[in-house]
Amino acid sequence: MIFGRNHGGVIRRHELSFSEGELVRPLLPESLRSRKRLDDRTVLNGIVWKFRTGTAWWDVPERYGSWATLHTR
Repeated sequence: MIFGRNHGGVIRRHELSFSEGELVRPLLPESLRSRKRLDDRTVLNGIVWKFRTGTAWWDVPERYGSWATLHTR
């Protein structure tokens, strides 16, 4: 399940819910690498957070994953 993580049962304001994540999933590319990727919904929420706040990539909270992952994804 790609969109299973929800920060301990709390969906934060302006973040994709589980059902919204499932709606977006078919639009996202599949991983071509053999290693497991970070949850796509978490990454999308981090990217949205960055642009909503206007902060630098390295200032995105770690709950969204590495800033480098967010930037390259």
